[in-house]
Amino acid sequence: MIWTLFKMGCLALYGLGLAGWAGWLPPTWALAFGRIAVALLLIHALELLFVMRHVRRYPGPLAASIGLTLLFGLLHWKPLADAKS
Repeated sequence: MIWTLFKMGCLALYGLGLAGWAGWLPPTWALAFGRIAVALLLIHALELLFVMRHVRRYPGPLAASIGLTLLFGLLHWKPLADAKS
């Protein structure tokens, strides 16, 4: 349940970043949410390098697991790592 709420928060941040990029937000908000969204994606990309072994445990395609890790990071791979133990 808590993972779902955090995932919704990630999606909201990405949505606000896209809305800012599209010009639907005031300039100061657009800049702030755009930077947050890009920073989150970069952090998750770096995180992916270190947790690839857990990402591979996803029962679906590896590309889907990589995409989910880029979107959600810890929120995607941590339950996979916990399922191992």
